[in-house]
Amino acid sequence: MTEYQKALESAEYIKSKLTIIPDIAVVLGSGIGRLADETEFMVPIDYKDIPHFPLTSVVGHKGRFISGKLSIRDENGKAKDTDVLLALGRVHLYEGFKPAEVVFYVKVFKLLGIKYLILTNAAGGVNTEFNAGDIMLIKDHIGLFAKSPLAGVNEEEFGARFPDMSAIYDSELACMATAAAKECGILLRKGVYAYAQGPMFETPAEVRAMRVLGADAIGMSTVPEAIVANYCGIRVIGFSMISNMAAGILDQPLTHEEVIETGRATGDKFMKLIKGVIRRI
Repeated sequence: MTEYQKALESAEYIKSKLTIIPDIAVVLGSGIGRLADETEFMVPIDYKDIPHFPLTSVVGHKGRFISGKLSIRDENGKAKDTDVLLALGRVHLYEGFKPAEVVFYVKVFKLLGIKYLILTNAAGGVNTEFNAGDIMLIKDHIGLFAKSPLAGVNEEEFGARFPDMSAIYDSELACMATAAAKECGILLRKGVYAYAQGPMFETPAEVRAMRVLGADAIGMSTVPEAIVANYCGIRVIGFSMISNMAAGILDQPLTHEEVIETGRATGDKFMKLIKGVIRRI
């Protein structure tokens, strides 16, 4: 069975559970899944029930889609209902998955007809001007040191063999994010996200090297999905919640519990920002 056939079976299963297929999908990373709490008329779909879907084992990743409506008010108090598909969790290379498995759900999004993909993650701050709890809009990324999620046989149903990657992160969506942050009074950092395979946190030497290369934050997700979404013709915007300062910047050890805790503390303003972007799409 080809990757396209597997993705088609997954998409058909999801479609069978929904009456409306949203245009917008949001991937909620570690500690920042609270947007689901504000979704109405929810239809949950567990990853374990979807044909061919890989299952996450990471704490804080529920492994479930939720389809529903977000009611979002503008600065004048006028409400707008928007259908969204929320992904509560993702799988990672460090869990033992192959690159094609990590990005499988993005190909399913393509076959569902998703037009906009909002990616979120928890990341370590490489830029020393950042602070834990900051939110960074991803302008570009560095993914040179990981295997390509597009390696292998190309299936034209998804995209071209040699896709252009000069503008992965959509500039129009970035302008919407900037406007939403201003409206909400949120300091929105902007920078380059570096991809590390994990699960170990980076060493101080690796962090220094990434800073020299131009990275502002570093994490263990997002880049494979952004590459494949761009390849599939899906418009992408990405945000990093700076959960901690990367190794060597502060004299303290790094823990996953810190990531989760910062996500909880930052959740409200992150939700306001994401909702502000969704309202503008």
